[in-house]
Amino acid sequence: MIDEKELLKQCRVTFGRDSGPGGQHRNKVETAVRIVHEPTKIEASAGRRRQQHINRSEAIKQLRLKLAVKHRRPVHRDRYQPSELWQSRRQGRQISVNPNHRDYPALLAEAMDLVVARGYDVAGAAGVLGVSMSQLAKLIRHNKNAFAVVNEGRAERGLPALK
Repeated sequence: MIDEKELLKQCRVTFGRDSGPGGQHRNKVETAVRIVHEPTKIEASAGRRRQQHINRSEAIKQLRLKLAVKHRRPVHRDRYQPSELWQSRRQGRQISVNPNHRDYPALLAEAMDLVVARGYDVAGAAGVLGVSMSQLAKLIRHNKNAFAVVNEGRAERGLPALK
């Protein structure tokens, strides 16, 4: 997982005003944050809170999730070695991570990279990652956009949708 400082070097961050909760304070201070990842043009924004630093953290989290779903890193479908992070989170054939945990976007990205490299063969990707298919499907299912991408890819290849 790329650290926040390195990620932000690849991004354009802007601040502004946003509609929503906050009363009079909302119209006086630029607390909304918009982040664009320049190499991919993927963007995320947050403006629900009164504090800019909280909105910035939320926008970074959203950007990481969008990158995990939309941006693929080329990996070898059979000779892939799971990352240290993946191995540290794996317990036997289970992978346990809360979707709100800071590691979730990196784990999701790793899973998605391999699932796509294997032609949306979730069972095969699970085998390479050392977890059960149900555990990998559960990890993907936590993010509705990732789940939709995988099911669209499976449908294009005539594979049954994940439930």
